[in-house]
Parts: sequence; C-alpha cells; structure tokens
Amino acid sequence: MRDTKESRLLLVLLIAIAFALITVDIRGGENSPVDGARQAAATVFGPIENGVSAAVNPVGNAVSAIRDSGERHDRLAALEKENAALKAKLGSDDRNRSRLKQLDRMLKIAGEGQYGIKGAEVIAIGAAQGFSWTITIDAGANDGIKRDMTVLNGDGLVGRVTTVGPDSATVLLANDPDFTVGTRMEGTDELGFASGQGDRPLRVQLLNGKAEVKKGERLVTFGSQADKPFVPGVPVGVVSRVDPSGGDLTRTLYVTPYVSFTKLDVVGVVVQAPKKDPRDEVLPPKPKPTPTPTVTVTVTPSAGAGTGATGRPQQ
Repeated sequence: MRDTKESRLLLVLLIAIAFALITVDIRGGENSPVDGARQAAATVFGPIENGVSAAVNPVGNAVSAIRDSGERHDRLAALEKENAALKAKLGSDDRNRSRLKQLDRMLKIAGEGQYGIKGAEVIAIGAAQGFSWTITIDAGANDGIKRDMTVLNGDGLVGRVTTVGPDSATVLLANDPDFTVGTRMEGTDELGFASGQGDRPLRVQLLNGKAEVKKGERLVTFGSQADKPFVPGVPVGVVSRVDPSGGDLTRTLYVTPYVSFTKLDVVGVVVQAPKKDPRDEVLPPKPKPTPTPTVTVTVTPSAGAGTGATGRPQQ
C-alpha cells in the first residue's frame, strides 16, 4: 500500500478502534462484550499456537540444555580449579608445617645457646662443577649479615658466611673439603679440628694423640677469637669411627654431622654471639639405651631323681 492521505487516515482510525475496544474490555471485566470474540479467536488460533509452540519447544529445550550444559561445564571447570588450588594449598601447608618445625628447633638451639640469629631461607645451591658445597640464602648486608658469621639450623652447625650481597649471602657448608672448624669433645674437653669430606663423615684430628674416645661421643664447636667465624657450643656431630692409635701426635676420628646438608631449607645466621660459652647445653638429649631383655631359666628336678626303684633314697 502506498503512503497516501487515505491510508494514514485508515491507520489512525484502526488505532482509535483498537484503543476503544481495549477500554471497553477493561471496564467490562468478566462481562466484557468482546469476551465472545476473544473466545472465538482462541478457538480458531489456539490449535495453531499450540502446534507452533510444540514445534518451537524442542528447539528451545535444546538451546536451554546447551546453555545448562555450558553452565555445568563451567561449574565443573571451576570446581576442578578450586580442587587444584586446595591441593596446592595443602601442599603449601605441609611445607609450612615442616618449616615451622625447623624454625621451632632452630629457635630452641638459639635460646639454649643464647645466640642472636637472623632467620633465612635457602634459595640456591652451589654449582656442582665447582666441586664446592655452598648454598645461597635470602638474607644479606641489608639484614645485618656479614662475612665470617656462623650459620646453623635446628640440628646444628651448617657452615659459615663467605660472601655477602645486599639481599643475599653465600654459605660454605661444613662438609666442604675447604671447611675447617675447631671442635671440643663433650665431657672430656678434648680439642681438635674437623674438616669436611663431601658426602662422607667429617674428619677430626684431635690434638691429643692418646685421647680415649669411644664411638657415640659428641662434639661441639670450640669457638673462634672474637667469635668469628665460629661461636662456641654449636652441635657438630657424633663419633662414628676412631682410628687406632699408632703413636702419632694426633688422633683421627670420623664424625657423622647432625646436619643433613642435602636437606637444607630454613637456617639461621648468628648475628650476635653468646655472652658466655654454652658448653654442652645445646647438644640434644642423649638417646636412652635400649634395655637388653634377660631370660631366666628355672630347672625343675624330675620326680625320680635321687631315688631307687622302690622310691626310697639310694644309699
């Protein structure tokens, strides 16, 4: 239809009639005069509408299913991500629990020895091709760390600081072949020098070649002048073997260190030496000997022992 004056007038008329019918229907309520026409229209167009709805509903349901499936996929992905985060958190918590235990032991040693320490974390190990046993810690000059400071952990002597940067430092481990520390035997006070041997026990040369030493005896650091590089009383290790005395001026011992140098994580740098030598106070309690079970055998004499055939004592 072309847009003419008559067509515009017809459109306005139809709109006016529509509004009039709507007004009459609203005012009439249930007795609306157009209710019959509405029912007739419903009778005519209802089946068509239902058919269209039936045809459209599967598509709508499919779309809804796809949408719900996508939402379920998103929820599953979110749950999987949350589970992964929880697993990571649990792993982190396990590591934190381990670190807390290490820190507790280290603080106990510091308290018993009256050492002022700066805690640090091991962030790197020395290059294998350098044939040296070193670690790098995340504390340096900005934290008060200086060269030739003693490094320990919750088990005992770790090493000494050799190089210091602003925020990190290098520690030479006690098992390095270039490492030497003065030692003192628990109880007897026999002095010596312990040297590293890599993954083998420390080698200790006692100054007294006639010293009586037994397997299982323990050593601590003797200490250095002005407490550098070593403060006194830090646990070193346990005697695992004693070389036979051959009349030499010194006595050779082999000592298993308390520290596991391949499992270092949290360490402490002694930034303040104790006011007095803690002696053997920092050593862990001695293990209690395992009691040896005893077997008692009771001999019961036989009924016929010491009697004759008649049951009377033999003459």
